[in-house]
Amino acid sequence: MDFLERLFGRRKPTSKIIAKERLRLVLVHDRASISPQVLDSLKEDMLDVISNYMEIDRRGTEVTLNSDKESVALIANIPVIGVVGRNKRGVRI
Repeated sequence: MDFLERLFGRRKPTSKIIAKERLRLVLVHDRASISPQVLDSLKEDMLDVISNYMEIDRRGTEVTLNSDKESVALIANIPVIGVVGRNKRGVRI
């Protein structure tokens, strides 16, 4: 179902879904011992680096932490618009 939603566009999330996602993020942050501020800072740093090489849609970006009993994974969904070109000197064009 997630694949189809991504392919054909997402519906506007209900307040129930938003609250559930917020609670899930708080629990994951607790388990990973990473504050939401640190995750936001990490997200911005990642986007700054990636934007040196690709044109990205910052507003469509999602960065989350997923955890199971043994590990925590950082998941980044970053829409790529195009690749940034560089000239022979390595300067962005």
